Amino acid sequence: MENTQVLLVEDSPTLSAIYAGFLAKEPYELFMAGNGQNALDIINTQCPRIVLLDLNLPDMEGMDILKYIHKQQLPITVVILTAHGSVDVAVDAMKYGAFDFISKPVEHKRLLITLRNAVKTQQMTQIIDEYREQFERDGFCGFIGSSMAMQGVYRIIESAAPSTATVFITGESGTGKELCAEAVHQLSPRKEAPFIALNCAAIPKDLMESEIFGHVKGAFTGALSERQGASALADGGTLFLDELCEMDLDLQSKILRFIQSGTFQKVGSSKQEKVNVRFVCATNRDPLAEVREGRFREDLYYRLHVIPIALPPLRERGKDIVEIASQFLTVISKEETKNFKRFNKAAEQLMLSYSWPGKVRELENVVRNLVVLNSGEEVMPEMFPAPVNQVGAHLTAHLEAGKADDNQSFTESVAPQSGQLADVTQTETTQSSDNEFNIIPLAQVERTAIEQAINLCDGNIPKAAALLDVSPSTIYRKKQAWES
Repeated sequence: MENTQVLLVEDSPTLSAIYAGFLAKEPYELFMAGNGQNALDIINTQCPRIVLLDLNLPDMEGMDILKYIHKQQLPITVVILTAHGSVDVAVDAMKYGAFDFISKPVEHKRLLITLRNAVKTQQMTQIIDEYREQFERDGFCGFIGSSMAMQGVYRIIESAAPSTATVFITGESGTGKELCAEAVHQLSPRKEAPFIALNCAAIPKDLMESEIFGHVKGAFTGALSERQGASALADGGTLFLDELCEMDLDLQSKILRFIQSGTFQKVGSSKQEKVNVRFVCATNRDPLAEVREGRFREDLYYRLHVIPIALPPLRERGKDIVEIASQFLTVISKEETKNFKRFNKAAEQLMLSYSWPGKVRELENVVRNLVVLNSGEEVMPEMFPAPVNQVGAHLTAHLEAGKADDNQSFTESVAPQSGQLADVTQTETTQSSDNEFNIIPLAQVERTAIEQAINLCDGNIPKAAALLDVSPSTIYRKKQAWES
């Protein structure tokens, strides 16, 4: 393993020799600079992992070197060494990313401990960065979004794609079920073979069997020639059956046999044909509820429900809404030759407070509407069409005006009342002047306030989070902790 490169920036030759002696037997490759310019030259050529930086140098302030490292975002950990330490200097150094602050005279043990901590921190940072690069993606196979909900979807797709297992996608209309199916296909060994998609809700029931299996000439009125069905066309590839719960029960039994045996018969034919197809299915309904109601075969459900993927609706994806809207804004502004470049903070919060019942399609339409009807570089809340501009009006006014009374009015609306807090388990504490005080644990007050905010927002967590001035992920994390 290579030694960690350390740059010592110290204008005193005596102190430089002392510090070098401290590190002589340690796993560090030491560079030394006696002034600021020499230090910058070494930083720009060697980019050492750690810099031990004296603040008082003959040609410049050591703080200027720290600011340079911070501005250039160099992967360097800086430890400040100075005999003129003060709280203000320490705060200023930490603001520009200093890892630690050691006052002179530097003790041998303190220096070694600080260097070891700096190395461990760098190693942990590298691990975290690699994790983020691998698992915290801003988008994936056509999807846009970095929310935790979508990170889980990305990982399932990536894991499931190389297999031959059937994938069952659930989610509301407009959540991207076909995009998910295409991603499974594109990441699979079948990506060079066809991807055939059939929407079971868009094809008349009496034609569905022919669409899936094909038909021979004369099989029914209008069958003037033999026709290949989706099953044969998808041979070697992927067959995607969208809105599967709309399929007729009689046809469901034939689909079950097809999945089990890999063989089928064209309509009007007695000949068995065999194909190699990977099945991906989707529905916007609750499949188990459909099974209970007798509209979907239970044996077919369990045959298909091997790898489930649940796509979250847009309202549950937090700041993904802003990321997707920003992508639409860039594309549509270019199409319409407009100059829009961003949403302002209030516009972002307005989008987060709306429930988006029309999902991504509605979001795209809203962005196109405001681009076409307005001009400028920044999107303002008043540019949004109804009903988006009618939701979160209080929030928008609060963000733009920054008035304390607005904040107070909302706090009062979601703060737990004394009568409500009395229903919560309370902890009795010490007596004072013969009076008993019931102290509510802070965690319980926080939970009550969050739950009331969610109720006031009709279950819309991103909206509640925006009004509470916290991240939606904070609320999701706390809810998960409460339910565990």
